[in-house]
Amino acid sequence: MTTINHTHSHPSYHPPNHTKSGWLNNLLNQSLLNPVRDWLNRVSIKNYRIAHVICQVIPCCCPFERNIDLLGRTFHIPALCKLNPLYDELVAIRFRALSYLADECGQDITKYIC
Repeated sequence: MTTINHTHSHPSYHPPNHTKSGWLNNLLNQSLLNPVRDWLNRVSIKNYRIAHVICQVIPCCCPFERNIDLLGRTFHIPALCKLNPLYDELVAIRFRALSYLADECGQDITKYIC
């Protein structure tokens, strides 16, 4: 068996950029969703009614994670919330609403905490 040595370079060759998330996810995350992310990050909570609505609408934990018993076997469906590209921003706005209710309004927020 012989060995082939590669002695010349390829100056115009760029290896493909293989990422874990794929090209569609990169496109969504880098360009299309940035304005929405920026807007969500700039939202400040100044109204207790809006803060209550945010805390009621955005769940404290992923509602999709569950165990299903089928024919004597248990199947686990993992949390799928991290697949949402705006997950971190939604969790942050919920946290800001909870902080506003607790710190500024002095309200009891235990009903919103899992």
